[in-house]
Amino acid sequence: MSAPGLLARSPTLASFLSRATTSAAHHSRPWSRALVAHTNSHHRHFSMPALAQEEVLPTPTAKSRAQARIAAIDEKRPFSPVLTDNFSRQHTYLRISLTEKCNLRCTYCMPAEGVELSPKDNILTTPEIIRLARLFVSEGVTKIRLTGGEPTVRKDINDLVAQLGELQSMGLKTIAMTSNGIALKRKLPTLVASGMNLLNLSLDTLDRFKFELMTRRKGFERVMETIDDALALGMSPVKVNCVVMRGTNDKEVLDFVEFTRNKKVDIRFIEYMPFGGNKWKENKLVPYQELIENIRAIHPTFKKLTDDPNDTSKAYHVPGFAGQVGFITSMSDHFCGTCNRLRITADGNLKVCLFGNTEVSLRDMMREGKTDEELRQVIEMAVKNKKKQHAGMSNLVNMKNRPMILIGG
Repeated sequence: MSAPGLLARSPTLASFLSRATTSAAHHSRPWSRALVAHTNSHHRHFSMPALAQEEVLPTPTAKSRAQARIAAIDEKRPFSPVLTDNFSRQHTYLRISLTEKCNLRCTYCMPAEGVELSPKDNILTTPEIIRLARLFVSEGVTKIRLTGGEPTVRKDINDLVAQLGELQSMGLKTIAMTSNGIALKRKLPTLVASGMNLLNLSLDTLDRFKFELMTRRKGFERVMETIDDALALGMSPVKVNCVVMRGTNDKEVLDFVEFTRNKKVDIRFIEYMPFGGNKWKENKLVPYQELIENIRAIHPTFKKLTDDPNDTSKAYHVPGFAGQVGFITSMSDHFCGTCNRLRITADGNLKVCLFGNTEVSLRDMMREGKTDEELRQVIEMAVKNKKKQHAGMSNLVNMKNRPMILIGG
């Protein structure tokens, strides 16, 4: 059946296409104009079974209709060239650091002498963060992760997450947070109600005394309570990030695996990485293959799970356990080829690679009155300049880069 015939048969479909075409026509980007041309050319094919199914379903709610429109547009339109690099990697994941401040002093993240924080006026304001988030979502970002520092020390964190939740109607699917859990417990219910649907908690030891040595602060019990609270609120799985360092916590890997027996948590063992001031040494690095061998010595059935295309973690599971574990292998087996992540630092710089030292200030552009289109042009140039892969373990040690706390975990 021809497209005009289908439109006559389904007023709902005709109304949707009219709105989608009108909305796309207001955009100046080539991929939006291409969508309009493709729609108007009557070359789009619609499945008769899908139409029949639509006719017998109960009257949809306004929210379900909006979600259906978003899904249909996402399925048909080409991905934005603004966020596609020269190696055809499509960047759908944006990490935004909300603050450089933290209530812990983890040894691998912050130098013992501390770091010089940016002046308060240099930190992105909430309207600036929301403007950038809206811009990136309009270009195809579907996941935003809030990092720090510690994001929960930001006073307006609840309002900021609520405003990000409003972007779900534009196609944002995941609002995630990486937190140390210390100040999160009392804020968690409100954040979840506002739309936060994924949580990573940093926990490098299951020993409360070692916790104080590694973080230079107290708070172990509060982190453990936050894990349980997150599970009770229906967050599944709750991800737990553990940076493994030889001679510090590498002997606890089996304890973390045991932690997944009855809790639906995803323990992610992260290879120790070099950043400014963390005194990285190669002999502290424990390659993930060594960890797998140690785990299989106790759990012979420890097996590989299927990873999603852009996963940074290699997923494994002990059959019968409620949770799972994974390995983030940035040093021994990089995953640059499937990288879909971009970062915005708390002071407003765009970093296209965690290990890259090239940055561009989006904050300065906004405060100079640049338009969204001018921001898009600079973002596209930065993304197009993203390298195929990072410099490699031997070179990363000698490259100048920010301390992790000033990048955003």
